[in-house]
Amino acid sequence: MTTHVTEPALAWRADPYASALRSGRGPLYLRRGDGRLLPLEVERWCAEPDAADATVLDRCDGSVLDIGCGPGRLVTALAARGHRALGVDVAPEAVARTVRAGGSALCRSVFDPLPCEGRWDTVLLIDGNIGIGGDPAALLRRAAQLASPVGSLLVEAAATEVDERVEVHVDDGRGGRGAPFQWARLGTRALCAEALEAGWTPALTWQAAGRSFVVLRR
Repeated sequence: MTTHVTEPALAWRADPYASALRSGRGPLYLRRGDGRLLPLEVERWCAEPDAADATVLDRCDGSVLDIGCGPGRLVTALAARGHRALGVDVAPEAVARTVRAGGSALCRSVFDPLPCEGRWDTVLLIDGNIGIGGDPAALLRRAAQLASPVGSLLVEAAATEVDERVEVHVDDGRGGRGAPFQWARLGTRALCAEALEAGWTPALTWQAAGRSFVVLRR
């Protein structure tokens, strides 16, 4: 039997993800088809930027586009630092929370038309957002269209060397679940290989608080 896979935008708009963002608390997971749970760090996303986030913020130059901004902790922190920052997210509750916190955000897919395409100095794919759409190569090519010719892309990789495309659904561990959609997970090595194919050059890798990051340049 073929599983119906929902458009990612529709999956992320639905409960239990929206409920978790409204409350600012989990538990919340991505449940894979094999039953394995991938925890989603809702409390961290809804808190102030932590020490690992600060290492990302410090490497942002000029105007910043945060793809999959969630509740907007990075967008609002960047605005407070004087950056022109915009978040995009398919979840209305994520966008509403970002705006309430004083950030700027649009309820839109990264693959929709976006403001200032080709002119963003820094583009962000943090909190595992390299997984958006389940096709990292397509996402990296899209990011190249959004960044300026001398811009950079800051990506958070998985903490382990993994390279997988999986079908998942959002699950609150208490019986609440969303519709299935495609997701991807890449460790640093796999991410750098995909980036080279998409026209990016890895410029820097680092780790902070158990999280892994890569700076890519055109």
